[in-house]
Amino acid sequence: MKKPLLLSLAAAALIVTNLSAETTMYERFEAMEREMNQLKQEIATLKAQKESTQDEEAEDDGEPGTVASDDAQSADSVASDDAGEDTEVVASADEAQEEESDEDEEYIPSTDDRLFDIEESIAELNRNTSGSHLKFQVDYRFAIENMSYEMANGDKAENDAFMTNRLWIDMGYKATNNLSFIGQLAYNKAFGQRSGASNPATASLEGFDWIANESAYDDKIRVRSAYFLWQDQEFFGLDIPWTFSIGRRPSTNGALVNLRDDDHASSPIGHAINVEFDGLSSQFTLNKEYKTSVKLCLGRGMSNAAPKFTSTPYAEVSTENTNIDLAGLIFTPYEDRQYKISSMYYYASNLIDVKDPDANPLTIDYRDGFDTVGGLHTGVAYVSVKGIGDGWSNFLDYTTVFASFAVSKTDPKEGQSMLGSTQSETGTSFWVGTQFPSLISDYGKWGVEYNHGSKYWRSMTYGEDTNIGSKLAARGDAYEVYFTEYLVDDILSMQLRYTYIDYEYSGSNGFFGSTTGTPITMDQAVSYGMGGSVVDNAQDIRLYIRYKY
Repeated sequence: MKKPLLLSLAAAALIVTNLSAETTMYERFEAMEREMNQLKQEIATLKAQKESTQDEEAEDDGEPGTVASDDAQSADSVASDDAGEDTEVVASADEAQEEESDEDEEYIPSTDDRLFDIEESIAELNRNTSGSHLKFQVDYRFAIENMSYEMANGDKAENDAFMTNRLWIDMGYKATNNLSFIGQLAYNKAFGQRSGASNPATASLEGFDWIANESAYDDKIRVRSAYFLWQDQEFFGLDIPWTFSIGRRPSTNGALVNLRDDDHASSPIGHAINVEFDGLSSQFTLNKEYKTSVKLCLGRGMSNAAPKFTSTPYAEVSTENTNIDLAGLIFTPYEDRQYKISSMYYYASNLIDVKDPDANPLTIDYRDGFDTVGGLHTGVAYVSVKGIGDGWSNFLDYTTVFASFAVSKTDPKEGQSMLGSTQSETGTSFWVGTQFPSLISDYGKWGVEYNHGSKYWRSMTYGEDTNIGSKLAARGDAYEVYFTEYLVDDILSMQLRYTYIDYEYSGSNGFFGSTTGTPITMDQAVSYGMGGSVVDNAQDIRLYIRYKY
């Protein structure tokens, strides 16, 4: 027992401090993990020996667990005194014997000393393997899609096999019970090509910040989210749990959208917001029993700042495009394991559209830049039910249904028009759906959804994970059905999804002004000579295989 212990301690010190620079980081962590497991086994053995010794002593003294009487305590006291004298005698004999023995005889530490040394070694290994470092998770997805479009004049456009690689690298570290860091790196690329843009007039839109990680166009790894999160159970002495965070926000795949995307929901309600932005948020739980909460969100989607190499770097410049800012509130009056009611309001200022110097939508050149056209008020509310009834059947217990209703209202800037009108216009959208247990496996999930948008409906859902365009932005009808099945535990999954969008009006995926956002019918598009550039309907069949660990 002595030699393995000393060898283990020596090996642990060697691994922690002097690993060869030639070994890879993976090999070093593997070696640390092997050593940690050996040390844990030795601890278990030592503890077992210690417990066995204690049990034997307890049996000699009497029944374990009984309370000693006064006489017994007195006897124990005498025995202790006697033992003390015996110990001194034994110690003297041991010292004499040591003097007579070889000088190189090993010192035998006590069991407690051994346990302490090994636990210290394990703590050091933990700090070098994971305890003081970011935790990482990998989410890789391969997808192949069959996409087709029918234009207002009957023309067709399609891609029979559009393939993409998407990689998310999640990272996080909880420094204290209150303070954490959370981040995500992302890579999204079409097979065999770094950019999908062949027309210089539209190439600049590929780098638009709102969709930096939701569009497949190059081989760069970008920061999709990065922020710190503060959580506390009291707000300045009040019994109000609250949070605060600032940074690159996790603002895509929000509530309800996350169901079909098989992800955890981010803060915004996906019916109205599904774009990336930078900002801050703070949530306050007003009632713990009903989980009543209010969350303030502030964000910036575009900054008005001069380039670095100018006489006044980063100062505001004279331009039609100023800061695009967003302020909103998310109010959840009630939530439990089965029911949730939530709502959201936001106002986005200084929204943009492409300049159209010739006032001819057929000759739009995105290199002409953008105009600031006004702001947008948006409100949305939804109710979701996880489990129909109360124990009626296993199928209904694991079935989710939801309904959401949203309203948007334009606020045109003086001298500008929004969505083809100089007046404030109101648009509406409703969305219903269900997700239920798979009919062929134990853990799969199937879903059906439908949404409809009116003539002046405008959402900010450019980052939605639908390559034919945001279905929730549709001015018309959108239908979707999907099947998510797990192949290897919750690590490897596949999904087959079908999306069909039937547009009543154009401009669903445009910007906020009149150049790209004006709603016109399919018949009007043909009469204006725009039948070949306005989509009447679109469909997408997508199959993905996804690895998450």
